[in-house]
Amino acid sequence: MESLQLWESLPEFGTGVLYAVLVSAAYTFAISVAAGRGRPRLLQSARLGAYATTALVLLGVILLAYAFVTHDFRIRYVARYSDRSMTTTYLFTSLWGGQDGSLLWWLFLLSLYIAACVKWLEGKYRQLQPYVIATLMVIVGFFAVLMLYSANPFETSMAGARVDGDGLNPLLRNYYMIIHPPSLYMGFVGCSIPFSFAIAALVTGRLDAEWIVAVRKWMLFAWMFLSIGNALGMKWAYEELGWGGYWAWDPVENAACLPWFTATAYVHSTMIQERRNALKVWNVVLICLTFFLTIFGTFLTRSGMISSVHAFAQSDIGVYFGWFMGFIIATCTGLIVWRLPLLKAQGRIESFLSREAAFVVNNWALLGGMSFIAVATTWPLVTEFFQGQQATVGPPFYNRWMTPIGLVILALMGAAPLFGWRKTSDVSLKKAFRLPTLVMLVVMVLHLVLGKAIGFPAYVLDPPTYTGVVGDVVQQLAAIAPLITVALVSFNFAVVYQEFYRGVGARRRNAAEGVVEALLNLVKKSRRRYGGYIVHVGIGLMYLGFCGKAWELEKEASLLPGQAAEVGTYKLTYRGSRREVDQEKQMIYADMDVERGGRMLPQVHPAKFIYNESEMGPTTEVSQLNGFRDDLYVVVGTIDPESKRATFRIHVNPLVAWIWIGVLVLISGAAVSLWPDVSLREVGAWSYARAAGGLASGIMFAFILASAPAAAVESDRDIAKRQAVYQARLAPPLASPEADAAARYRSLAGGASVLGGLALGMAVLRVRRRRDELAIETK
Repeated sequence: MESLQLWESLPEFGTGVLYAVLVSAAYTFAISVAAGRGRPRLLQSARLGAYATTALVLLGVILLAYAFVTHDFRIRYVARYSDRSMTTTYLFTSLWGGQDGSLLWWLFLLSLYIAACVKWLEGKYRQLQPYVIATLMVIVGFFAVLMLYSANPFETSMAGARVDGDGLNPLLRNYYMIIHPPSLYMGFVGCSIPFSFAIAALVTGRLDAEWIVAVRKWMLFAWMFLSIGNALGMKWAYEELGWGGYWAWDPVENAACLPWFTATAYVHSTMIQERRNALKVWNVVLICLTFFLTIFGTFLTRSGMISSVHAFAQSDIGVYFGWFMGFIIATCTGLIVWRLPLLKAQGRIESFLSREAAFVVNNWALLGGMSFIAVATTWPLVTEFFQGQQATVGPPFYNRWMTPIGLVILALMGAAPLFGWRKTSDVSLKKAFRLPTLVMLVVMVLHLVLGKAIGFPAYVLDPPTYTGVVGDVVQQLAAIAPLITVALVSFNFAVVYQEFYRGVGARRRNAAEGVVEALLNLVKKSRRRYGGYIVHVGIGLMYLGFCGKAWELEKEASLLPGQAAEVGTYKLTYRGSRREVDQEKQMIYADMDVERGGRMLPQVHPAKFIYNESEMGPTTEVSQLNGFRDDLYVVVGTIDPESKRATFRIHVNPLVAWIWIGVLVLISGAAVSLWPDVSLREVGAWSYARAAGGLASGIMFAFILASAPAAAVESDRDIAKRQAVYQARLAPPLASPEADAAARYRSLAGGASVLGGLALGMAVLRVRRRRDELAIETK
């Protein structure tokens, strides 16, 4: 009877699935540890357990998505983050729109990584594999416990099912918010795989280059998505928040970028261990620190301890994260100390004028930037602990001090490729630096001479942030930052050009290839190296876009229809306001003509949106004209309904487009580095069988969902009846014996289908395993 009721109740069934995830993760952990401790025959069971855990998490996500698209407002999370007017796209977006669902989505992405990793590990790294799986299961178990006891996405409302939900936060109804959280989570969650390999290497003592080679592309893949996620967050803030910028040094923004610094450091330092067998301790520490920072960033976002426009409401979830972070620190520290004799480096850095030394200095600069941001972000907690009240630092503080750190990183990024491994002779060093230095000096002179005339002066003096000598020094450093940034970007571009030019020239001399053919073969032969150079170009373009902040213009204006305001080379004429309405909101637009240099440009239409189901008030809708030189960015403040007078804030943001172009170049470079070597082979019958099995399983599961009862989900034809029932607070009528029997029959049929599908899957896996064993014996 209880099992039948579980099937008939979606919330209870969803919670049951979470318990099943926890049990499956615990079972897989135990089997994995046993396999690693002298019982290798259990490894296949551990692998199947990991697949089963992944399937259960997928089932949980599908159930929650089903609850959203069917408006099952019995579930509190569904009622809080959706309503009946939302489109299907935003209903799916609501999966990660709040705290409870985003944790399930995090676990879902982690399960995808686990399935991919376990599949990739088939027949490889057999000594590391059990502990890799065990570590991943610990992470899965933590998030399962978190949802079961603190943030259950299937928890029902005590007041019962509602007529309609609260709707998704209007600020999240943006295209970039649809893809930003999944992308950032892909980066965060992806760091779990390298971390699991590091723990496995520490436990087994296999601390040579084996695990470093294994995690190389996993970390690069996670790093790429960390970059994409942060860039999409910047794009969302730029278009949606309406303050004129893309990075406000908000605590949640800062927490999201912290793992990026350590992951970037690791991507470079791992090459030293591969080539010189050095920095073993450092690489393990970087991997562990990167994973810790992903959990720390999630903790800052969800604990509510630090005020942020992006943070979730304050809850007791921070206690769980606190214990888990303590567990991570204790485990990593204990294992590293235990394995210090094996982590002793066999190689060493022989000369300061070497690529190894440049990478180490670059690592310390990246760690310095990360540490500065981390301390400044958590400063309110530090001051509250010691002084009893929170003290915060604002964007000017970050901008002033992160600028020199960022310029040091940019300089080292350009200089490091010019050094050779082990030691660089004076002659080679002078030859390598000659062209990039010459290009940098020429660009500096041109910027000093022509910069002001074209609207980008080399020297920009802003008001001092501090008083005294320190304030004067910081002010002057900030004033010459545009000149130094443009110079260093040109230096980096010249370095990349020189590296490609030399490589193509060498291939043409040795193989008599054309320029294009030589270039393609050069990249194909060393994708990691030249993909990295492309990434450097993308980062250089992003620095150029960041530098545009020094030349931005801003103006506030209060205009009547027909009046105009001028900002830089733009002239904006206010034509009046208009009101539009759709099924979910009211839209009040202010129409403005735009003229530049006597030429008419497209109109801009800044607006205020008032959502029917939202209590947060009007949202600001930015209107932009984007270009390679600058962006015109217009925000409307208030509009008087009688006089039509409107207040505007107008920004001219130079070079912002180059940030987004740089991100695209960065992604292409990372993709080149990740691109696998293609090998052609015959597709066997089992490949078709596995594809057919996957298709059949998907169809069967869709059929089960379609036939499963959902008593609280009603069609639009019953809205009036549901409204009356809700207002009268009547209990739902009892089902007839015939309907109850039919529901039980469907539940039993659904359960039998699931069991049949599992049995079929196990049989297929058993046959496939036996086939592989016979193939090995034959060989």
